[in-house]
Amino acid sequence: MTKHVFITGGVVSSLGKGLTTACIGALLEARGLRVRIQKFDPYINVDAGTMNPFQHGEVYVTVDGGETDLDLGHYERYTAAPITRSSNITSGRIYHNVISKERKGAYLGGCVQVVPHITNEIKAHIRQHDGPDVDLVLSELGGTVGDIEGMAFMEAFRQFAYENGRENTAFVHLTLVPYLRSSGELKTKPTQQSVGVLRQIGVQPDVLVCRTERPLTQEMRDKIAMFCNVEKQYVFDERDVEHSIYELPLQLQQAGLDEALIRRLGLKAGPAKLDAWQDLVHRVLNPQGTVDIAVVGKYVELKDAYKSVYEAIDHGGIANRVEVKVHRINAEELNDDNAGKMLRGMAGILVPGGFGERGIEGKISAVRFARENRVPYYGLCLGMQIAVIEFARHVAGMTDANSSEFSRDTRHPVITLLKDQRNVKDMGGTMRLGAQPCKLAEGTASRVAYGAELVQERHRHRYEFNNEFRSRLIEKGLVVAGLNPDLDLVEICELKDHPFFVGVQFHPEFQSKPLKPHPLFAAFVKAAVERAKSR
Repeated sequence: MTKHVFITGGVVSSLGKGLTTACIGALLEARGLRVRIQKFDPYINVDAGTMNPFQHGEVYVTVDGGETDLDLGHYERYTAAPITRSSNITSGRIYHNVISKERKGAYLGGCVQVVPHITNEIKAHIRQHDGPDVDLVLSELGGTVGDIEGMAFMEAFRQFAYENGRENTAFVHLTLVPYLRSSGELKTKPTQQSVGVLRQIGVQPDVLVCRTERPLTQEMRDKIAMFCNVEKQYVFDERDVEHSIYELPLQLQQAGLDEALIRRLGLKAGPAKLDAWQDLVHRVLNPQGTVDIAVVGKYVELKDAYKSVYEAIDHGGIANRVEVKVHRINAEELNDDNAGKMLRGMAGILVPGGFGERGIEGKISAVRFARENRVPYYGLCLGMQIAVIEFARHVAGMTDANSSEFSRDTRHPVITLLKDQRNVKDMGGTMRLGAQPCKLAEGTASRVAYGAELVQERHRHRYEFNNEFRSRLIEKGLVVAGLNPDLDLVEICELKDHPFFVGVQFHPEFQSKPLKPHPLFAAFVKAAVERAKSR
């Protein structure tokens, strides 16, 4: 029978439930268990696709084109669990499903209510991964316990545990034990109150994971166990890691969290095989050098807006045994006049994806600086489009070249909206999304990096390279290194006689893992390392 673990959080948001859930998944997989992971988000949006990165962080794209919460990126980076659009369930999707059924008469004229109809729909999604090939399902609930929008989910979790049997279900509650510097004390009361709210809902946590700056004393563990009605052996502290988040699985394994869940649920598991993680952490903690890379974007103030990009850059550093120092540069502050000053000392420049006109000219200045000064450049999605615009303007002589997203009057729309997008009115789920094929040209840097002719990469964009200008740009030296073989769309652009200049229309950051860095990120960081050495 498939077992279930529910992960909830209390006291404050941003405690790291997603990362903790991913680490639990990684540890249980290391014990030989077959794991699935899903996240329930209480917001009314059907998915995360229309959310502003400033408010919610990046939109993570799954292989089947789902626009999801960034925590699914943690799940996929840390585990081998298949992550799809169905792995992220929102209140919006739940209510949409129920209302659609009601309109079709599925409830036989009955009054449709939160209980049982909404909770039954939630429970159906909880069970979606059950089967003989799955040992354990981890279900994370977004937000904090007590949030009004999360109540239906908590009620569904409570009902599910009752119906499924407590021997087959466990609750893990992540909470905060703050350190008050003025008194020099750790305080357990917020944890007690958070668990109190959980118990009022009808849920008794089995395992407590306490986020803290400093280790809990045995006296504090005993106190938390007593007042939260949790066995002492199931109270764990999760301290801030010193150097890298990739230390966390080993920290939690050393504390015995995986063993506690295996024991609590009566699972049969083998010994933990964590050699790969231990080697990874050793490489992270013992780099053989450093390299400076600039990320030029408009959301640089919020690290979560480019979460997967930063992680993939780190993976590229791990592959090259170097520490990457990322310099986040606001594109709105950059121009041709100050680019030399702001980008001085950078061994590599990366422009990530995005939407809208804000900061575009600054990004073009960054590309021009990289091209003219032979600094390794890597453009992702919009970053590729910016590279094409810059090349068209300053090499191909199309001085007003632009994207039709930013200028409807340009005579040279080298980036344009495709015909099948022109009449699209709904914003959510209507872009080119998910994994699509890319055929790589021989002799290109991308082909060398991948070591393959055909690859699959994930997309999330509406505008494309305008094929009307393809031959003119190729004549001037632009290299079309990758094409979609089915749609004849340009997927990768490069420059000859440059240490590394690659722009990709897709989002390779979504397929990079610490134990398996993406080949283009590894190649980009390698080129940056070589530039740093040559200087």
